[in-house]
Amino acid sequence: MTDTPRTPRLADGYEISSDPGRIDVDWVHRWLSTDAYWALGRPREKHERAASGSLQFGVFDSLSGDQVAYARVVTDRATFAWLCDVYVDPAVRGKGIGTALVAAVCEHLRPCGLRRILLATHDAHGVYERLGFRALERPGQWMALVLAQDSVQPG
Repeated sequence: MTDTPRTPRLADGYEISSDPGRIDVDWVHRWLSTDAYWALGRPREKHERAASGSLQFGVFDSLSGDQVAYARVVTDRATFAWLCDVYVDPAVRGKGIGTALVAAVCEHLRPCGLRRILLATHDAHGVYERLGFRALERPGQWMALVLAQDSVQPG
């Protein structure tokens, strides 16, 4: 029997929303293009195109309404999802916000009956492992067609 990780609780004073109208596109683009190793220099237009074809999630300060975290999911909502662009504002890191956000994303996707949710990370393996993510059992079965070389590649 496999242990099911306990769903982390979001810190008091914050709320998660999947309403794309609440996403602060300016903040998200600034965060990703200037501070996220996998998206450094990403043009605003490219970010907007990626976001428009994805499910988006934000964590917001309940009092001010300010966005403090973001995650994006590319999915067919039937068999597969790729979790990406997970980012927490440095000012609120260490409160479990990112972990709670990823857990909420996974719970949001659970009713879809997906076979798997994939992600790539350079340095946050422990965070995702606490939520049940594991390294691929047979990575040799997976392949990628690289069409464009970004300045920084994940993992």
